[in-house]
Amino acid sequence: MAEPLTPEAGPVLVGDAPLSYSSGSNSDDAGAPPSGRKAGFEVRLANFTGPFDLLLGLISKHKLDITEVALATVTDEFIKYIRRLQELGEDWALDEASEFLVIAATLLDLKAARLLPAGEVEDAEDIALLEARDLLFARLLQYKAFKQVAAIMSGTLESEARRFPRQVALEGHFAAMLPELIWRHTPEEFAALAAKTLAPKDNTPEEVGLDHLHGTPVSVKEQAEIIGYRLQRGQPQSFRALIADAESTLVVVVRFLALLELFRDRVVAFDQPGPLAELTVRWTGRPEGWSSDNVSDEYEQVDQGEEPL
Repeated sequence: MAEPLTPEAGPVLVGDAPLSYSSGSNSDDAGAPPSGRKAGFEVRLANFTGPFDLLLGLISKHKLDITEVALATVTDEFIKYIRRLQELGEDWALDEASEFLVIAATLLDLKAARLLPAGEVEDAEDIALLEARDLLFARLLQYKAFKQVAAIMSGTLESEARRFPRQVALEGHFAAMLPELIWRHTPEEFAALAAKTLAPKDNTPEEVGLDHLHGTPVSVKEQAEIIGYRLQRGQPQSFRALIADAESTLVVVVRFLALLELFRDRVVAFDQPGPLAELTVRWTGRPEGWSSDNVSDEYEQVDQGEEPL
């Protein structure tokens, strides 16, 4: 149990005025702020009387045992404090209430951890609570550090708000050090640049030429003659065998078109045993009655410089 605190321990500076803490004092004048200064929330307990921030500082410095603080009484005091401000018509900050809730919750967790038995503990949850005591103290110190930094930043902002930049012309000896500005363009040139920039753009795409393409032309009639020659001299062949010697994909496509032309002339027939099975082509026309000249000329026409297939 912490030893009782007495006024002889010395005043503790909180804010701008020294505040003392006493033992067993419930007087309304104990820990009262100086006249002319708005009083904040003060705690009046059997073993402590003073500002709430001072109570937090004493607990964090281990000068006051958390188990000796009646948190229920502290909460009731804060509720009375808020109601009293409302009755007096004074404004109370929402951040002050939020700050109290955070600190009170932390102190409640800390007190629960301190009330656990100090002997050997086998329960994992109890061990975790015991190990959390240092973390809770660290949280209190972190809160204190944030509050101090916030006060420093607030003071800095208030001080800098009274500063204004000096807006005067450049002194002569500094102006002489600047290089001389040489204009190399006339106002007419700048006007022409502005007109060119603001002029509407012609979004018509340029015609793409095909002069750079040098594909070897492949004739449908020539490929039809090759297919007819093979089918007339031998047995029926599959389409895979007919394109086995094709040099490129273009030759394969043209040879397929030639095969369709032969089918349209009714000189070839297709045999396929089943779906997706091998396609076999056989000759059905008379050898002397067919010529590649019978193939349509629609693929051989050259239009606007395009090469024939």
